[in-house]
Amino acid sequence: MSQDRLPQMVISIMLLANFDVSERCNIRPRSFDLIAKKGDNLVIIKVASHIDSVSADITWDLNLIARYLEATPLIVGERARDTDLERGVVYIRYGLFALNPETLYDYFVEGLSPMVYASPGGLYVRIKGDLLREVRERFRMSLGDLASHLGVSRRTISKYESGMGTTLDVAIKLEEIFNAPLVETIELLGYRTPEPEKHLESTPGDVLADLERMGMEIHAMRQAPFQALALFDRHTILTAYGTSQKIVKRASLIGNISQITKTFAMCVVTDYKKQKKIGKTLLIGEEHLHTLEDGSELIDMINE
Repeated sequence: MSQDRLPQMVISIMLLANFDVSERCNIRPRSFDLIAKKGDNLVIIKVASHIDSVSADITWDLNLIARYLEATPLIVGERARDTDLERGVVYIRYGLFALNPETLYDYFVEGLSPMVYASPGGLYVRIKGDLLREVRERFRMSLGDLASHLGVSRRTISKYESGMGTTLDVAIKLEEIFNAPLVETIELLGYRTPEPEKHLESTPGDVLADLERMGMEIHAMRQAPFQALALFDRHTILTAYGTSQKIVKRASLIGNISQITKTFAMCVVTDYKKQKKIGKTLLIGEEHLHTLEDGSELIDMINE
């Protein structure tokens, strides 16, 4: 089966949902495969047939990039462990949402939010706690009465009313008893995970350290097509570095991503002494970078 089938399916779904979609990232290592934008909604997507193959480093990058680009990180795949991902079910991989292409289609094209999430032990839903309490009191039913109907403890009912998840069977019984939509939908857009700790590695030629000297806030990547996000005065620069032989293909891809994400793109070339543009991407020699004193000089060069 073609390795391109699943990524192409995801791209088709996002285009069908009227998103602008970046070029597919085909440079290894890669923590994401594409970025899609529609209005204020930016989605960064990792495609993996088997979601268990998505490592902690990949999800770390996804989360960090999504946080600073104000994007939603998603993993799209088909299998987990030895089973197929189910339609309408959201899975969790290192804190990030993972789903199959059908669920992606339902959400972005049909506007149908998933309600079910997978967790150790089975499939669960989250109850609208305030609404459950409201309808229970309207029915003049005590915690104990409802607990008896469901065969659970009063404490469990109290936890449901505080928003604790429950099984599908219990949720169905609750909705049958009260004839009310008590299950919360899962909104994929805008999902955020806790902020990762800063991760700055030493680099050949101290490129990232040089950018920090210029007053930039640097966030190093682990698996992304660019090695760092450089933040300066409300600007975000997708930053890569390497030899001229390795950087040309990367420069074009990063430039395309920057157009979708409304950011800047820069490649620091370790064996190049001048500067030029490839599309929207600034190529600057490492020696030239050393001569700059402030991040604003670099921003001006990118804007030229």
